[in-house]
Amino acid sequence: MVGALPDWLGWWSSADYDVARAILQRGFGALYALGFWCVLRQFHPLLGEHGMLPVPAYVARTRWRQGPSLFRWRYSDRLLAACAWTGVVLAVSVVVGLPQAGPWWVPALVFLVMWWLYLSVVAVGQTFYAFGWETLLCEAGFLVAFLGSDAVGVPLLMVLAVRWLLFRIEHGAGLIKWRGDAAWRDLTALYYHHETQPLPGPFSWHAHHLPRWWHRFEVVGTHVSQLLVPWLLLLPQPFPSVAGLVFVLTQAWLVVTGNFAWLNWAAIILALGVISDSTWAWLGSLLGLPDGAAAASAAGSPAAPIPFVIVVTAVALLLLVLSVRPALNLASRRQKMNASFEPFRLVNAYGAFGSVTRRRDEVTVEGTLARRPGPDDWVEYEFRGKPGPTGRRPPQVAPYHLRLDWLMWFLPLGHDATWFRVFLRRLLEADPPTLRLLRRDPFGGQPPSAVRAVLHRYRYTTREERRRTGDWWVRERLRVAVDPVRLPGG
Repeated sequence: MVGALPDWLGWWSSADYDVARAILQRGFGALYALGFWCVLRQFHPLLGEHGMLPVPAYVARTRWRQGPSLFRWRYSDRLLAACAWTGVVLAVSVVVGLPQAGPWWVPALVFLVMWWLYLSVVAVGQTFYAFGWETLLCEAGFLVAFLGSDAVGVPLLMVLAVRWLLFRIEHGAGLIKWRGDAAWRDLTALYYHHETQPLPGPFSWHAHHLPRWWHRFEVVGTHVSQLLVPWLLLLPQPFPSVAGLVFVLTQAWLVVTGNFAWLNWAAIILALGVISDSTWAWLGSLLGLPDGAAAASAAGSPAAPIPFVIVVTAVALLLLVLSVRPALNLASRRQKMNASFEPFRLVNAYGAFGSVTRRRDEVTVEGTLARRPGPDDWVEYEFRGKPGPTGRRPPQVAPYHLRLDWLMWFLPLGHDATWFRVFLRRLLEADPPTLRLLRRDPFGGQPPSAVRAVLHRYRYTTREERRRTGDWWVRERLRVAVDPVRLPGG
């Protein structure tokens, strides 16, 4: 083939990761579609021109290096929507496999456009986008862009880069736990976590009530899977495949017992992406399935065009250089969690739950139509995912990301709440986009005369309390966190 890789560099690509490439490309295509859909559904009331933390005001007081973004040249809600819809369409095209059917540069171009558009959103998203899975989606999108199309073999340099990303996710999470809260070291962290995590799921109550020996076993399993198993990723096959299967199982348990947006799903996709086709063939033989993966591997790897080799090698060298600081961060006693070391978020640090909260305090928001309200005149707004009425079972919302609900969880922990005062004002205005972020507006779109915030302490009901009352939660009112607020002249 003219312009193809010489035979002596045949090791550069492999046909043993065709299944992995398909999973990585289509899987992250699906997550990008979800991420852009969240932009369409939530960005306007949170960060739009009249949002709680408006992008134009943020851009005016910050520099490009703090967050390179398309929206630093111009922002409007219309432009934002156009970018998000573009991202959705491109992501769906990847899920159905259209770019992968072309030359190697077609999926690269599609993923790079999605990466830039989503990075542009994250870079101006402020506290509403300050989550590890946002930078993870940016990094993974850039990485997957260079896996090539079906017309070329899978570049082994990118396979190694995928393993390095998965290593940082899992091992970073393990180290931050071991170095952080003593509850992880004395094996008691799961006595609390299922009850106090940001957004419990429908099975979190049941997980919390499992025996304490099981919770200790969970913590031991967490340490093994995050502190020891990731090192298998640095060895030859089949060890990375074994690690990938372990991660799929552990992340699936987290999917069942909590709502962490697309974090666990991204980790599952990456874990599936380190499993070789030979391993898939072996697993298929155990189940009596046709050995299609082995046949594909036997057919050999398609020749790689020299431009593809040059581009991928250059990207791999860039990622190698950018990996120095994240690697040092893993070794540091002052390890940073969910941190970026350069503005384009290409190689990042990850981690989760370096500390475990022992009690669950929740801020609830109430409103009233009465001009001089008494104690019984206040009615509660209901959020889509966070705990509210005690009889409502925690819903399954992940992999969808409820940004407002997550920020509400951080309020009692003392995080910056600049946005919250604006949120209360939007409720007083009965702002339709803001009300659509909620599960229930008790006033049916009518502006209340006043709103306030109340701090409650929540705990799960015991099994006996659940049988007797049907409730999932018991809550105790602590105090009024924000005194009644009215609009000027109200």
